[in-house]
Amino acid sequence: MRLLAFLMVLLTVTASHAADKINVLLDWYVNPDHAPLVIAVEKGFFKAEGLTVNLQAPSDASDPLKMAAAGGVEMAVTYQPQWQMAAAKSLPVLRLGSLIDTPLNTLMVLEDSGIRSISDLKGKTIGFSVTGFEDALLQGMLNRHQLTLQDVSLMNVNFSLAPALLTRKVDAV
Repeated sequence: MRLLAFLMVLLTVTASHAADKINVLLDWYVNPDHAPLVIAVEKGFFKAEGLTVNLQAPSDASDPLKMAAAGGVEMAVTYQPQWQMAAAKSLPVLRLGSLIDTPLNTLMVLEDSGIRSISDLKGKTIGFSVTGFEDALLQGMLNRHQLTLQDVSLMNVNFSLAPALLTRKVDAV
């Protein structure tokens, strides 16, 4: 129901602006998280409202919100914490709704890494893809195990989370 409500708001807001073409910058490569948007495009729901919606994958996972705020795209999909940080900075963005209503964040290691708990991350390198909010989430996880961000190294690996982990460029992602 939330996804349907999001699509209805999207249709209403974009139609009220009389735009013929809407560029939506996704937060990542097209994946199941974007299913409501992809289905709406494929089934012609936007077209029925006189809209051409172009879904685009970003070159960097932290770009969508900045691009929307700068007017580079009409709409963007982003993570809730990034939107909250943008709102706190008074960026000119408006939240329309949620595609996914629970956090998708996780901390992963290779099974043979020897890392069995978060406390084992001391002195290790953790790869991430979205700049800004990983600090708060990771700090909360580390604090529960008497560690701080100074106890680990952070490396922005952008879209290469799995390759960075599999090639052991990082110890966790």
